[in-house]
Amino acid sequence: MKKMLLFTLLVGGLCTTTPVVQAQERLPEYLQAEKFTQEKLNTMLFSTVVDPHWFQKGNNFWFQYKTSEGTFWYVVDPSVRSKKQLFDRDEMASQLTEIVKDPFEARHLPIRNLKAQEDGRTFTFEVVSSQDAKPKKEDKEKKDKKGKTEKEVFYFSYDYPTRKLTHLKDKEKEPKKIRWGSISPDGKTVVYAKDLNLYRMSREDYEKAKKNEKDSTIVEIQLTKDGVEDFGYGIPYSTLNTDTLCNGKRRRVYGVWSPDSRHFAMTVSDDRAVKELWVINSMAQPRPTLETYKYQMPGEKEAPIEHLYLFDMSDNSRKEIKVDAYKDQTLGLSYSPWLQKQRDMEDQPSIWLGDNNRFYLSRKSRDLHRIDICSYTVGQDSIVPVIKERMNTYQETRPLHLLSNGKELIQWSERDGWAHLYLYDDKGNLKNRITKGPWHVEEILKVDNKARVIYFTANGMNPNENPYYEHLYRVNLDGSGLKQLSKGDYFHRVEVDDEARFVVDNFSRVNTVPCADLLDTNGNKVMTIQESDFSQLFAAGYKFPEPFKVKAADGVTDLYGVMYKPFNFDSTKVYPIVDYVYPGPQVEGTVYPFTRMTPRTDRLAQAGFIVISVGQRGGHPSRSKWYHNYGYGNMRDYPLADHKYAIEQLAMRYNYIDIDKVGIHGHSGGGFMSTAAMCQYPDFFKVAVSCAGNHDNNIYNRWWSETHHGVKEVVSEKGDTTFVYKIATNPQIAKQLKGNLLLIHGDIDNNVHPGNTLRVVDALIRAGKRFDMLILPQQRHGFGDMNEYFYWRLVDYFSEHLKGKSEKSVDIPKR
Repeated sequence: MKKMLLFTLLVGGLCTTTPVVQAQERLPEYLQAEKFTQEKLNTMLFSTVVDPHWFQKGNNFWFQYKTSEGTFWYVVDPSVRSKKQLFDRDEMASQLTEIVKDPFEARHLPIRNLKAQEDGRTFTFEVVSSQDAKPKKEDKEKKDKKGKTEKEVFYFSYDYPTRKLTHLKDKEKEPKKIRWGSISPDGKTVVYAKDLNLYRMSREDYEKAKKNEKDSTIVEIQLTKDGVEDFGYGIPYSTLNTDTLCNGKRRRVYGVWSPDSRHFAMTVSDDRAVKELWVINSMAQPRPTLETYKYQMPGEKEAPIEHLYLFDMSDNSRKEIKVDAYKDQTLGLSYSPWLQKQRDMEDQPSIWLGDNNRFYLSRKSRDLHRIDICSYTVGQDSIVPVIKERMNTYQETRPLHLLSNGKELIQWSERDGWAHLYLYDDKGNLKNRITKGPWHVEEILKVDNKARVIYFTANGMNPNENPYYEHLYRVNLDGSGLKQLSKGDYFHRVEVDDEARFVVDNFSRVNTVPCADLLDTNGNKVMTIQESDFSQLFAAGYKFPEPFKVKAADGVTDLYGVMYKPFNFDSTKVYPIVDYVYPGPQVEGTVYPFTRMTPRTDRLAQAGFIVISVGQRGGHPSRSKWYHNYGYGNMRDYPLADHKYAIEQLAMRYNYIDIDKVGIHGHSGGGFMSTAAMCQYPDFFKVAVSCAGNHDNNIYNRWWSETHHGVKEVVSEKGDTTFVYKIATNPQIAKQLKGNLLLIHGDIDNNVHPGNTLRVVDALIRAGKRFDMLILPQQRHGFGDMNEYFYWRLVDYFSEHLKGKSEKSVDIPKR
């Protein structure tokens, strides 16, 4: 409460009283939360994952890692179990200081764009001087696009074995990176879009364009002439009323090359019938702009139509391939997996999955009940189904893998209720199952063709472990020899090298310090690579969150969650509880490996709350198909009972939880879910902060809504096909609101349109309900540079309505 002191003044015999307002005393919960602003957290914890850059030759890799002692660069040689610094940091700082003439020290080396070269011993990198670049004789002043004077860039090469640094004095400034070129595997041809049509140029001309896109000597070959608005090449997701697509600007197209570089395949979507949607950027200068994009909503008949084209570079011809099977179907081209050693190589091609004459793609019905794995052979007119997947609900997919020169396929499928691997021949005949059991295969990382071994991640196999913890496994193609390679009760993020000899295993839980080990592909530990530096975070009072397990509302299904407490937690006190939610079903809001502090969970807890995040039936896809599909057909209400029952169980388990002060919060699907919880259980959930919610899925996009809720395909007697969609929405139940609700949305959100929130607002107003709303200008689906402001408004709202007190100063606490 603001304190008011009255001072009595005697002026000319008159008695007056003048109120003097004293600043509000800071609340201890806010002071605690203020210790962990994003800006401060950025100085407490640095690297938490070893991200390997494998050399183009051999088995070595390098990685960069930052601790409270600055950034280190290491080279790991698995064959001799060694990890060495790439260079002596003090010596490097000394040499760079002499060359650049800026003072450097070991813990603050400004090295950027470090790359290992093809020879496996030479590295190149850049250093930017603090001084402005010296203008050339022909330039009066050298400025970048924003009008700022450019800084001078120094280029270096470094020989790792000899530790020799060389200043590349004569090296020209590196050409700008241009993203519009799709380069052929032989490196000779570049395909791109311009003015709604497809073009090609030589690699030599592409290099010219890197230096000057307006170079008049560049030769462009036009491959198509029929591109039109909404059915052409290189069309962006959205356009402004100030834009034009036919302006000569080159744009990227997404397609796949044949390995021999002769053919280029791509899909082109005819969106002319799809209806438009708009957002307005009110802050645009000099005047607001209208942004337009094509956006199909659930049940709408105006759908995109996908076409498959094959271009022959030997004669610049185009052929359309017949693909039709289902109304409003979608196509997906299959890509050959990239190699680890290609990571730092410039201009890598996208190559189709197959050989020079045949490639693979998927074809999906609109309801996703029918999925075909198809192939196309050059010279034929149509694609051919090879494997057919059928189910009464939507189906998940994962990339197809080939081996034996394309004669065998590895298919990921949920056909028996769990995600597993199957081996087929290239005619679609099942040779054998590879994996089986009540557990989930997540992803194939590597197929060793010679040894006929698959390396993959999976979860749920260990009965006494959190079923979400992923591990690395190997298995023979005939299904024998299944072996877990990563050890320990952790979530394992792994990378397998190209030769299938070594594995980088980053492992952690929400309540452990992240660590990385090097393994061989038999699961033997080669060496410890790195452990994260938590020293400053711990010194600031950081404490790990706590995993927990409860039952779902059916009393049978196990649910897994994480509890976040204030770091100054006092078990003798009673705290309000806030449930951070995300319904999925493509993913749950709960994370299981270590994750940095975020505004919505552990940072919110510092303001004096118990914050939890817990899964629900119908959520995460990495359990059984039954679990994942629990909410199919009931997207609004399916997760609510499980969350209510989870909170009730925790309150019975822990006396420090106040079951009468329950808040709920979420973003996107979580915004939808938190408002629904407030209205469906108005006497249980007392306060909600609902952000960017898809409150009315009738106006959300077709793909998410129809996939996870379901759509009915209806064929008339005349053979016409329509899609019937009906879903319960939050505006329908807004009249049931009793508690305090804050709705937040970015005003240019072109994913979940702001109209979703405004429809709830309209229903609340017409029902005579009080509520609060915050519109964040110029913010998309995420809140961008207003995320910290949002955090403090989140703290304010829960503090005011769950604890009865909040800070009232106009100014948000310092960031």
